[in-house]
Amino acid sequence: MSHAPLRNAAAFFKPLLPSPRSRLITKPLTSGAAPSPSSSSPRRSVSASASSRRDFLLLVPSLAVASAVLRAAPAAAADDQASPPPPAESPTPAPPPPTKEKEPEGDESAVSRVYDATVIGEPQAVGREAKGRVWDKLAAARVVYLGEAELVPDPDDRILELEIVTKLAARCAEADKRLALALEAFPCDLQQQLDDFMCRIDGSILKLYTSHWPSERWQEYEPLLNFCRDNGIKLVASGTPLQVKRTVQAEGIGGLSKAERKEYAPPAGSGFISGFRSGRSFIENITSTRDSPFGPNSYLSAQARVVDDYTMSQIVMKELNGRDPPGLLIVVAGASHLIYGSRGTGVPARVSKKLPKKGQVVVLLDPERQSIRREGQIPVADFLWYSAAKTCTRNCFDRAEIARVMNAAGRRPEALPQDLQKGIDLGVVSPEILQNFFDLDKNPVMTELIHRFQGFRERLLADPKFLQRLAIEEAISISTTLLAQYERRKGRFFEEIDYVLTDTIRGSVVDFFTVWLPAPTISVLSFTDDDSGQSLGFVKGLLGSLPDNAFQKNTFGRNWNMNQRVAAVIVGGLKLAGVGFISGIGAGVSSDLLYAARGLLKPSASVGAGRKRAPVLKSAAVYSCFLGTSANLRYQIIAGLLEHRLGESLATQYNQPLLAGLLSFVARTVNSYLGTQQWVDLARYTGVQKIQEQLPSDEVTTPPETSQLEGGRTDVQNPDDSSSSNADRSSDPTK
Repeated sequence: MSHAPLRNAAAFFKPLLPSPRSRLITKPLTSGAAPSPSSSSPRRSVSASASSRRDFLLLVPSLAVASAVLRAAPAAAADDQASPPPPAESPTPAPPPPTKEKEPEGDESAVSRVYDATVIGEPQAVGREAKGRVWDKLAAARVVYLGEAELVPDPDDRILELEIVTKLAARCAEADKRLALALEAFPCDLQQQLDDFMCRIDGSILKLYTSHWPSERWQEYEPLLNFCRDNGIKLVASGTPLQVKRTVQAEGIGGLSKAERKEYAPPAGSGFISGFRSGRSFIENITSTRDSPFGPNSYLSAQARVVDDYTMSQIVMKELNGRDPPGLLIVVAGASHLIYGSRGTGVPARVSKKLPKKGQVVVLLDPERQSIRREGQIPVADFLWYSAAKTCTRNCFDRAEIARVMNAAGRRPEALPQDLQKGIDLGVVSPEILQNFFDLDKNPVMTELIHRFQGFRERLLADPKFLQRLAIEEAISISTTLLAQYERRKGRFFEEIDYVLTDTIRGSVVDFFTVWLPAPTISVLSFTDDDSGQSLGFVKGLLGSLPDNAFQKNTFGRNWNMNQRVAAVIVGGLKLAGVGFISGIGAGVSSDLLYAARGLLKPSASVGAGRKRAPVLKSAAVYSCFLGTSANLRYQIIAGLLEHRLGESLATQYNQPLLAGLLSFVARTVNSYLGTQQWVDLARYTGVQKIQEQLPSDEVTTPPETSQLEGGRTDVQNPDDSSSSNADRSSDPTK
């Protein structure tokens, strides 16, 4: 047969299965595997088209079977060969280190803000992208000076010092550089005690040598000292000895002994005695008077400052020269000793004689004011560093990043709402908030809300899912209200649809405010409203300084303390109490109007003497107290803790938006049930709702009448219902 050689070829494939080149050998095998002459002679004589077509049709399935066998065999062989090398687990531990390094930078950027003080004009805020270059500059320097407040010591300075030292310690560890920390707060004659603290003694023993400090100063420095000891960072005492300092403050440099003058006073003719006139006004504003009875303008006080500068500069130079591999030295001192850097009269200027200019970086911590630098003036420092506890009212964000966000979105500031325009001009609108606004603006419905209504804009910028939470609350309110009304009215539900709609609408309005008022907001009006009258200025300033939700996260440049958060709960309760009182009055008035309208339309079906309801003012007052206390606290917790904090972390950090939405739905449903039960108990306790006795069947001759106010709505009492059902089936729109 003509296809006999194909069988031989398929059998000939078997020894070559492991070879990857077996497919290329298939063609020669069909021609060369013809050992029998009986099979070769017909192939030479075959020339008809019918015979060739039949061979082709038989050849195709044979090749398909062979190719399937060939594909399966190398795959099995590959599996056998791939199974032995399990040591491929080594690359897995490699990814974690970069993620761990980036986390502190993200956290740190949200804690503090940095300004470049070397630019012409107003100091420029450094954005997140440019902050890496700031850290690179600090890590590349030989000496980094941190200038802390002197006139009124600020505890936040110690927090910033710990953050900066922690970050630079990590960078020095990566670059295999040694790090040391010099503290002016420790006189240089306490160096031995600092060395003992690094090796042996406990912190309580070192505290005994700081009796000249204020009582709270040790608690501020203790975390920084413990961090240095735990990480092997050398501590250097760089302050002037107390005895020498007090002698100069009382008698001047001339009161020192010859040995003390040689060690702590600058030599004559050094050029650092007269002072630096261009910076004298700034020095007078920040110079400390705590240890000097003569004040900052005193000549003796100026001599004491010169002695401090010279003493610290000598210790800094000694520390730098004593390091064979060049490392990094961080000097923490008063701002008056560091301002104007190498071109001033303080420590950096004295050190600059033996150290390159680029080897020193001056950072002022939490300065009270920012000066506008004009062309030709010397910058007061390289950077200004503020903690998150300091409220920022101007120039809070990098304008270059804001411009990049605007250009990427293809928008111009003139097309934005007026409050955002003013906020961008002042620099109080972050690039993240601006990007959120542009993302919301892509939806046509959101566009109308955020452009036309400022309240929606403020809430959607703080919580893009605000409308979803509002819809959940309204859906729960309307559904429970309609079910309760249908259960109480039963067959008269559609006949009394006017009462049903009135109660449902009134309950929806109240629920709207219970979601609206406690919701977190982001507003820039407190920064832009500077033209308000004096009478309302205090009230606006007070309300603008409080968060709308007591559990709202601190925003960049805003740090709400515990007193402000407690005040936010009180103010929110007063707002909801006002809503409850107005709702209660409206419920009573609308009930009277509806009852009067029914009496006019159906005079035979109304009995005025049998109508019973609670007094309007009493019901409104009780309902007002209920909303201002119970409802306010419950909605503050739901909107702040569960949705704003826990829900946002689930959606962003853990990438679980469905779980966050489910948490919001379950929390609001449970809150609706608990709130209804609380209102029923309160209404019964205060007498607003009374359990009515069941009427005999022969006395039921009048149509249903409006009952007492329950939860801001007027319920219609069914005479056929028992007293227990009347008490247990009440509902509350606000929960």
